[in-house]
Order: sequence, then C-alpha cells, then structure tokens
Amino acid sequence: MSTIDPIAAAEKAGLILASTAQNLRTWLGGTFLPDWARAAIEELVAQEQWPELNDRFYRTLEFGTGGMRGRTIGKASATAEIGALSAQGSPAHPAVGCNVLNDFTVVRATIGLFRYTKQYLCAAGSFDQPRLVIAHDVRHFSRHFCELAASTWSQLGGQAFIFDGPRSTPQLSFSVRYLKASAGIVITASHNPPHDNGYKVYFGDGGQVVPPHDTGIIAQVDQTSWDEVAKFFGKKLDAVITLGVAAEQAYLEAAAAAVIDPTVFKGSKLKVVFTNVHGTGAVATLPLLERFGVKVAAVPEQLAFDPRFPTVKSPNPENAPTLAMGIELAKKTKADVVLATDPDCDRMGVAVRDDKGELVLLTGNQIGALLAEYRISAMKKLGVLPKKGTKRAALIKTFVTSQLQDAIGHAHGLKVINTLTGFKWIAAKIAGYEAEMKAKLFETEGVALDYDATAPEIRAELLLDYSTFYVFGGEESYGYLATDTVRDKDGNAACLIFCELAAAAKKAGKSITQYLDGIYLKFGFYTETVGNIYYEGAAGAAKIARILASYRKSPPKAFGKLKVTKFRDFGREKIKDADGELIPAQDLYIVTLANGFNYAVRGSGTEPKIKFYLFGQSKVKSAKVLADVKAATKAALEELRQQVEADAAKRAEG
Repeated sequence: MSTIDPIAAAEKAGLILASTAQNLRTWLGGTFLPDWARAAIEELVAQEQWPELNDRFYRTLEFGTGGMRGRTIGKASATAEIGALSAQGSPAHPAVGCNVLNDFTVVRATIGLFRYTKQYLCAAGSFDQPRLVIAHDVRHFSRHFCELAASTWSQLGGQAFIFDGPRSTPQLSFSVRYLKASAGIVITASHNPPHDNGYKVYFGDGGQVVPPHDTGIIAQVDQTSWDEVAKFFGKKLDAVITLGVAAEQAYLEAAAAAVIDPTVFKGSKLKVVFTNVHGTGAVATLPLLERFGVKVAAVPEQLAFDPRFPTVKSPNPENAPTLAMGIELAKKTKADVVLATDPDCDRMGVAVRDDKGELVLLTGNQIGALLAEYRISAMKKLGVLPKKGTKRAALIKTFVTSQLQDAIGHAHGLKVINTLTGFKWIAAKIAGYEAEMKAKLFETEGVALDYDATAPEIRAELLLDYSTFYVFGGEESYGYLATDTVRDKDGNAACLIFCELAAAAKKAGKSITQYLDGIYLKFGFYTETVGNIYYEGAAGAAKIARILASYRKSPPKAFGKLKVTKFRDFGREKIKDADGELIPAQDLYIVTLANGFNYAVRGSGTEPKIKFYLFGQSKVKSAKVLADVKAATKAALEELRQQVEADAAKRAEG
C-alpha cells in the first residue's frame, strides 16, 4: 500500500483537512524531497500522526509583511528528522512540512526576496549585484538557516554577508546601512518558545519592510514553486563573505554614540547585573557597558548561548520570572540595576532599586517615559535642542504606548508622532525624515550628503534645519531606539542609555523610582494595563472577527456611568499623524471616556487573542497625594478593564 492511500482514508474520515491531504500529495509527488524528508513523512503517516501532519501541512507558512515565524521542531518528530541530537538538543533536521520553518520554506523565501530585490534595483536604474546581510540568533537551526539563505542568495547571483556567530537584530539593521546592502535578514523568533524560529526581512534603509516592498516580496515568494528549491539544499559558501572586526567595531561605535553625556558615568560607581538569557545580548552589550566604566556582572548560568533557554520558562524580559536569576545576583552583589535582553536583543527589561532599596520591576511604558524625559532634558542642557523645544524635533511612539510620553514630548515643545503597532512604522518615519533632509539640502545647497558617513551632531543640525530630527522612540513592549543609525529597536543601546540615566540619578542622590515620581509630579500620573482574551482554533478566530466587526458596527456608548466621548476607527477613518501623513488602514479602534481614560482594541498579530490596551491618567497636586492618586487611578483602570472584557465576551457571541 502506498503512502497516498492512508492519507486519502484519513481525509475521508475527517482526521485531516482537505488542504492537508492535497499538500501531502503535492510534496510526495514532487521532485524536491530529500530521502530523509520523504522517510519522515512516510513514518508520520505510518504512525497515524494525523494532528501533527495537519499542523504541518494544512497551509503554507505565510510570508507576511515582516517575514515568517513558526515551529521548526514539531510536537511529534520522525526518527529521520531527529537523527543524532546535537549537544544542545537540536535534531539533525528541522520538521518537514509547508507550515513550518525549514530548508524548504527558507530557500523559497530567499528566492522570492532575491527576485523582488533585483527587480527593484533594475527599476531604479541600478544593475548592481544585489547585496544581502544575514544575522542569526541562538535558536535551533539558526546558523544552518543563515548559511542556507546566504548560499541560496550567492548561487542566484547576489553577494551575501554573514557574521561568524550569533548577532543581535539591531546589529543586523545597522549593518544593512553600513554595508550599503540591498536587503537584510534576521533568523530569529524573538522571545517565542524554543521550538520556534523565524525569518525577518529588512530593506536597504535598514528598517523592516513596509509597503510597497512587503507586498512585492510576498508576491514573489508566492510565485516560487517547491520544485525550484531542491537545487539550493546543498550549501555553497565559498563566495559568501564573513564579516570581520571592522563591521563589528562600526556597530559598537554607533551604539556608543547613543550616550548623550559620557561624564555622568565618572564617579557614579554604578553597579549593574546583566543577563542575556542565553541569547545574543552579551556580544555587544557587555563591551558597551564596560567601555563606559559600568561595573557589570553577567548572570553566569545564563551567559552561554543555548537554544533551549533552560533556566527560564520564557526568554521574554517582559515577564518577571525571566529576571529572577538576575535579581538574585543583584541582591548578593548589591547592584543598582538589573538589565535583561531577549534572544535577539531588540527588547530590554529592567529592575531597579526603589527609595527603600528594594528591587522592583519597571514596565516598558515606564522605561520609555524615563528615557524620553532624561534624554530630551539632557539634549536641551547640552544645546542639541533649543531650550523651548522645536517642532523640527520628534518623539515617535506607537498608539498603544503610554500617553505619558505624549505629555513629555509636548511639554518640551517637541512634535509627537504616533504610529501603528510595530517598530517598522517608527523606522519608516525616520527614513522619511532622512530622505526629506537630503532632498532639501541638495536643492538649496547642491550637496549630495552621505548620511551615514556624516557625524551624528552634524546630521542633527541638518535635520533640524531641513526636516525633522529624531529624538527618541519606543513601544510599550519593551522596545526603544535612541538614534537613527539603527532602524529597529535596540536592546544593546537601550541597556547603555538606561545606565546613563541610572548613573545620573545615582550621582544626584535619587533612586530611579524617585526620578519616575518626579515625572508624575511634573506631568501627571499615567498608568496602563492590558486585557487579553484568548480564542483558540477556527471557532476562536470567528469570535475575534465578531468582536472587531461589532466595534465598527456598534461602538460602545458607555461603561457604567462613564460615557464614551470619542470613538476612532482606524480601518474606516482617514487619520493623519502630526506630520499630516495618512496612517495606513488597520482594524484598530481607540475609545475615549468622559474621565480622560481611553483604550485601544486590536487583534494580536502573533497570537490567537484580542488585545485591549487601557490608559488611565490623573492630575497630581502635590507629592503628599501621589500615593493616593496612584491607587485610585489604578483601581479605576482595573474596573474599566473588567467592564471592557465583559463587553467583549458578549460581542464574541454575536
């Protein structure tokens, strides 16, 4: 009996979807399967692993607007896949299937990216060889996928650059610009579970792809057949260039330039504990901190690269348990600050001493507000920004990030830009400011500027004169960007600039929490919370769709005695940012209430859930009442969260 017969029987019995059966027939009938991959499918069929086969084959892993992310190790693995496990538990081969990240989907994506990039260059009048930079984190198969993509690109006629080992996402973003590459790839699944991996795409500006590049790349990937991929499975790395010391040093110099006032480190005696949680962070963060004289102790149990992330439940610095080992070490060493980065080091979490000397965690919103206030004030003090501020300088954040940052930016006289969720939109704004400045400079002075070769202080002056100077940006999910030499959130530089803030506070005799309370006294108390409602499977997806549709059809009118005073529908309304630029349509809603509280509603882009971002704020008359204001505002926001979630549950049922 052939393998096709039990597949047909399973489809007829409803054990697998029709799409699963069709994809299995296509793969088994194709010419692109290596012997081990065919053996793996046959074994899973023989074992009647129908749920596993369904997961792997019910669809083709979507190459979305930012790339791909998914399992690379199945819930159940075939003997042919496992082979001889590596020392760190990696199977011999990634999982076979069209809905997982493996050699098939990585090569197919790289072919599509190459074809789009070459077309784009030709349309722009450039017939240069397409140049690609690839970085990878520490996950299972990350190095393999990196080399496979580089080999594929090289064999297609492009020039590929890789690093000699794991590197962070921000270093990739920087290196795309540094090498004047056409595109970049990071092999990472950020802080996902160990069985996942991903393929994230950047374009020549160093930012994640945005329209029209995203849809153009997707079209090329979709047009690439599976039969085309097989000839690239054998890696050929002779023409692939491994980056050396010069590229490494260039990124470190750029990250170091994020420091505004290096003198604050001298005499501060700042002591820091840092954990890279088995990821890429230690490669650049540790030398950066040591360069500025910060006394830093790395958590030894979490320092080594390990794709299993064995010491944590989740390698996500947003989660308190992820910092637990760092906090324990800080207690022993009497450190002032604990810093943690995720596997690809684009996010940073922080614990600090409060005014009683206890270590407390900060939220991403609080970290962003602290950095924004410190950096803007320091730039004014040093004359980088005028004392009264200027609308030619911008703080950029997402709509779902704390409105305390809006208050800080406006109070300092700056322009505040809000973007859709995702750092690529912040990067796109920075790219627009760069393009505008270069065009106006050429028009008025006839100077064709090499932007990245120009000193940061000169760039700042030119941007203030001809366009908009990017001051700081961030998002609530622990991502921050201090300068425009990187075009994605940068955990390495974030660790460094937070230490600058901490050193300044320590020299002034203040705890970080006292510094934060000073911000509340100045701008008002702001607090945030998040509501999540999970709906699994196809039925769950329908409930999420009903909630989103019901908001558009029948917006909420009130919650208890609080009336809704404003409702914004980003999918239907033409909403512009502070530059007057139209924000792309998206199923995002923002609801404002009579007491000034508001919340945003959107479906998660990575998980089967509906997300509510709730924002509360209150005026603070004096330090004496701050504690009471905090408690009352948080309680009121929690009550609103419960009401919003209860309302959503009703909307889900239709």
